[in-house]
Amino acid sequence: MASAPTALSKPTWQEIAKQAQEARDASLKLVEPAIPDVPSELPLDVTKLPKHLLSTEEVAITQTPTEELVVSLASGRLTSVAVVTAFLRRAGLAQKLVNCVTELLPEKALARAKYLDDFYARHKKPIGPLHGLPISVKEHVEMKGLGVNVGFVSWWDHKAEDDAYILKILCGAGCVFYARTTEPQTLMQLETSSNLYGVTVNPFNSNLSCGGSSGGEGALVGLRGSCLGIGTDIGGSIRSPSASCGVYGLRPTSYRLPIVGSAATMLGQEHIVPVIGPISTSLEGVKLFMKTIIAARPWLVDPSILPFPWRDQDSHLGVSKGEKLKIGVIWSDDIVTPHPPVRRALREVVSKLREVEGFEIVDWKPYKHDEAWEISSRLYFCDGAKEQVDAIDSSGEPWRPLSNFIIKENPNVKRLSIEELWDLTLKREEYRAAYAKVWNDTGDTDGNSSGNGRKAARPVDVILCPAGPGTATPLDHAKYWCYLSQWNLLDYPALIFPVSKVDPRVDVVDQQYKPLNEKDKFNHQL
Repeated sequence: MASAPTALSKPTWQEIAKQAQEARDASLKLVEPAIPDVPSELPLDVTKLPKHLLSTEEVAITQTPTEELVVSLASGRLTSVAVVTAFLRRAGLAQKLVNCVTELLPEKALARAKYLDDFYARHKKPIGPLHGLPISVKEHVEMKGLGVNVGFVSWWDHKAEDDAYILKILCGAGCVFYARTTEPQTLMQLETSSNLYGVTVNPFNSNLSCGGSSGGEGALVGLRGSCLGIGTDIGGSIRSPSASCGVYGLRPTSYRLPIVGSAATMLGQEHIVPVIGPISTSLEGVKLFMKTIIAARPWLVDPSILPFPWRDQDSHLGVSKGEKLKIGVIWSDDIVTPHPPVRRALREVVSKLREVEGFEIVDWKPYKHDEAWEISSRLYFCDGAKEQVDAIDSSGEPWRPLSNFIIKENPNVKRLSIEELWDLTLKREEYRAAYAKVWNDTGDTDGNSSGNGRKAARPVDVILCPAGPGTATPLDHAKYWCYLSQWNLLDYPALIFPVSKVDPRVDVVDQQYKPLNEKDKFNHQL
C-alpha cells in the first residue's frame, strides 16, 4: 500500500507549475476593470481581437507609438493611471490569447502611476523623459522581492534581493513596470517554451513560434500589450522574437548597457557576453530606451560599461561630401538558404534603397559562418552545460524539445579544461580579426585598403541580412541559430526592423530546390 505524502514531501514539478500558473492568473484578476474574456475558439491570427474587446480609448492608447505616448504624458494630455490601466488590460488580454505573461503588477504599477500623476499636478512638469510610460520586463531581469525562475521549475522559489540596475535607471527616468513576460527553459532557445508556463505562441499564427528567448516580450509587443519592453540576447534572443512578431529589437554591443541583476546559469562567463536591450513597436522607442539609459552615465556605477554617449547623429557616420553609405547584403550564409518570403523582403528593401540617393549596395560574401557556429556552440557551454542540466533534473521536470536539441543533441557541448578554454578563446579572437579584415577589405576592390598610393574606396558601413532562414517557425523547430548567433560571436550591434509578411500567392516554394546539406534540408522542409 502506498504511503500518504507528509508535510515535508517535496512537491512534484507539476504541482510547482500549477502554483506558478495560479499565481499568474491571480495577478490578472487584480486588474480593474476586469480583463475581458476571449472566445472559446480563437482564430490563428489573434491580432485583430483586442480592438473588439477593449474600449476605444484603450485601443487608441495602446496603439500609440512610444515616442508619441511620452509626449502626451509629459504634456499632461494623458495621465499615467489611464495609460497604465490600458496597457494592463491589453497585456492581460494578450496573456489569454498567446500565453506571454508570467505575472502582471497592477497594484504596484497603479500606485506608481498615481505618484507620477500627483508629481505632475504639483510641479507641472514630468519627472523624467519616460514619465508615466509603461515598460514590460522579461522575467529573469530581477525585481526586488519577486520570483526569478529563468524558466526552471527548480528555481520557482528564488527571490530577487534587489532591482536590476537597468530597472533603477529606467525608474529614475519616470517609467512604470507593469508586466513580466515568459522565457524558455534554460533561456537557450529561439522559442519560448517552459514547464512552468507552457508555450508562448505567435500572435499572427498560433501554430507558429513567437521566437525566443525573449518571446514573451516579442509576443506582448506584437499584440500591442506593450509599446516598449526589455529583453536579453546571447544568441538571438531579442532579435528572434522581434522578427517573428513584426516589431523592432536591438542587440547592443556588449558592455553598452548594464545587465547586472539578470538571473541565469553560467553567471560570470565572458566568452560570449549576454546583453540587454529594447523591443518596441517603433524605432523611436528603441532610440528613446538607449538614450535614456546612456544619458544616466551607468559607467559611474557599473565600471564594465563603455563610457561614451549615444550616437545617432549623421555626423557620426563620417560621410564626406559626394560619398555614399555602403550597404553589404547577405542573401544567404551559404549554409542554410532563406525561405522565399525572407528573400523577397530582402529584395524589397534593397530595391527601395537603390531608389534613394546616397546609398551604394554591394553583395557581402559570408566568411566561414559554419566555423563561427562551431566556436559559439562550444563557448556557450564551457562547463558541459552542467548548470543547466542540474537546474532541470533537480526538479524532475521533463526536458523541453529545444533544450534537448541545444544541449544533449549538440555535438559541441563538452566540459572544457582551462587549457581548452584558452585555446577556444584564441580561436574566437582570431575569427573576429579575420572577419574585421574581410570588412576592411571591402574598402578596396584589390583587397588593399591603403598603401597603394591612391585613396581607398569606402568600406561597407552596415550589413543587411536575414534575421533567420525563415519567418516564424512551427513550434519546436527553431534549430538554426547562425543568422543571429554570428553577431553575438563577433559582438556587433544588430537591429531588427519589420518589412513584410508572408504572401502565399507570391512566396512559392521552389520544388526543384536541392538542399546544400542536412541543415538546409531540414529548413527547406519546414
